[in-house]
Amino acid sequence: MTPKPTLALDADAIARCIKRIAHEITEHGEGHAGKLALIGIVRRGVSLAERLAAELRANGAPDTPVGTIDISSYRDDGRGEPGDPRLIGRDIPFSIDGARVILVDDVLYTGRTVRAALTALGELGRPESIELAVLVDRGQRELPIRADHVGKNIAAPPDQRVYVRLSEIDGADAVVIGGGKP
Repeated sequence: MTPKPTLALDADAIARCIKRIAHEITEHGEGHAGKLALIGIVRRGVSLAERLAAELRANGAPDTPVGTIDISSYRDDGRGEPGDPRLIGRDIPFSIDGARVILVDDVLYTGRTVRAALTALGELGRPESIELAVLVDRGQRELPIRADHVGKNIAAPPDQRVYVRLSEIDGADAVVIGGGKP
């Protein structure tokens, strides 16, 4: 029997997480003025990166460029092989050379998505640094990867998924724990 899904974060909690992450990015950015760029991992990482850029602007930061990257063809788990017609590609209309890049995703779990994103970014240039910002860190890594900026740490059993729902894609904001094996 599949356990009933439980609400982990509502829309207000997600908004608070984004404000906190934006504050951390600003706080850790001393000496990097003008070099900041956000790159969201398709799909929900893109919406989160756009929200972070808006929050940074609201806090007085200059416009922060936002790019998108689809790491499907870089995965090592057989999902999204090269030539897959569902691949979205990338849209990074700026150079990442010398930039402080914040890679943005919705959930950090095994670390495999981040590893694939780092490989993809390595083909695009040489940033000054790459930091990772995630809305949810659920732990249980398979690879030695950690987030620099975390909205919320959520412990979920290995047989449960953590679903991030965002209004831009799903019509409403929520983080839900439930369902079967990831």
